[in-house]
Amino acid sequence: MSATAPYVVTLAPRVHAFIQPDGGWCLNNAGFLGDADESLLVDTAATERRALLLRDAVLGAGLALPRTIVTTHHHGDHTYGNGVFLPEARIVGHASCRSEQLAAGHQLHQMWPANDFGHIEIEPPHLTYEGRLTLYVGDTEVRVIHPGPAHTIGDSIVHLPQHGIVFTGDLVFNGGTPFVPMGSLAGSLRALDLLRALDAEIVVPGHGRITDPSAYEPTERYLRWVTELAEQGRARGDSPLETARKADPGEFGTWPESERLVANLHRAYAELEGLPEGHPLDPVAVFTDMTIMNGGRPVACHA
Repeated sequence: MSATAPYVVTLAPRVHAFIQPDGGWCLNNAGFLGDADESLLVDTAATERRALLLRDAVLGAGLALPRTIVTTHHHGDHTYGNGVFLPEARIVGHASCRSEQLAAGHQLHQMWPANDFGHIEIEPPHLTYEGRLTLYVGDTEVRVIHPGPAHTIGDSIVHLPQHGIVFTGDLVFNGGTPFVPMGSLAGSLRALDLLRALDAEIVVPGHGRITDPSAYEPTERYLRWVTELAEQGRARGDSPLETARKADPGEFGTWPESERLVANLHRAYAELEGLPEGHPLDPVAVFTDMTIMNGGRPVACHA
């Protein structure tokens, strides 16, 4: 098995996580639950090939093809594979997830034009919600919760209260660097408080290995560190890039995708300037600065 081959972990009876190492750019996690009569899928994958592996994993676990897909947010690594499960599946997501996905289009193709994504049609949510939504798969209750602007403006948490399981989407990168330029730094901290309040013992992050609530603490420390850096850098008159270059990453220095620091500083600066949470940033400026922080090399899609 290759280092990036996905694998399935059974979390509870008829509840599974689909984990894609190494959890870097474009290698997200998904989940599925149900039985031979009905199933629900949490997110898909970045490429047609990987979405087909996810489909095979669902069938291999003895589940029916998903009738419902819950999308945790609009990014292509979590949504590009939606078409593999249509027309059988209905896609559910936050209202802003739908609008953001339609606006983004084939964004991953633009970022990584040489990558083989396969045949990808943009398939946004068919059913949207605003605050909270409850679904049932057989007798399993599935709570879908919008935390407010955080990783993006249209995030969804998927909570299975009967099993003490939560799928966080990209509110949590276990062992990876958080990424908030399309959402809110302050909102991400509030989202962590919401996740803690759910009191789920099993945490499936958007990227990285399955974990538990202890993963919230390093994420919070990182976000508060970024807040302090932004306050100090802005007071000096430094740009986000200058602030990122001067920063001592300390405990976060070993986390992959460290170039995301400058992107997160762009968001922190915007919030310090009084812009609304989730206010669009200049993507060219953000990704140009990340390329500089990455040693002049564009970040690479791992899928």
